[in-house]
Amino acid sequence: MISIKTPLTKEAIRNLKAGDEVLLSGVILTARDAAHKRIYDLIKRGKRIPLNLKDAVIYYCGPTPPMPGRAIGSCGPTTSSRMDAFTPEIINLGIGGMIGKGDRSEEVKRAIKRHKCVYFLATGGIGALLSTKVKSARPILFKELGAEAVYKLDVRDFPLIVGIDSNGKDVYDTAGWKKK
Repeated sequence: MISIKTPLTKEAIRNLKAGDEVLLSGVILTARDAAHKRIYDLIKRGKRIPLNLKDAVIYYCGPTPPMPGRAIGSCGPTTSSRMDAFTPEIINLGIGGMIGKGDRSEEVKRAIKRHKCVYFLATGGIGALLSTKVKSARPILFKELGAEAVYKLDVRDFPLIVGIDSNGKDVYDTAGWKKK
């Protein structure tokens, strides 16, 4: 396992290869479909994004309310392809990485390679376990969206796999996981 911290540096990203197992620590931001659409719409209208996304990691997740004594409820990954229409424009803002599940479009893969960022895979179905890796959570943007708001999460040793590295190598292609 490779331990890395946020914000992601270009050197850390460059050293990651598709298939690497990673433990991520630091601040990550959640954003699902509704938040992505709002950010995308701001970009298209030439408005300021009320969030610094430079070198940030965006987790495609809609967390559930916390149980007593926990920072967050279940926080499993959302299917990443649902964000693909918005992702290239958001990658242009300088994000370091994304976390989700499933494969990505060719356009997103080209944007990852062009901007030298990384796409991580989180295991679906283990949202309760992943929540134990979250030390704090709070909504910071689009709070009216509830679970689809942008949350700031502080994570420790969040287990991930590099799905697409900064050179565009994709585990779905190399492992034969692509749908035919």
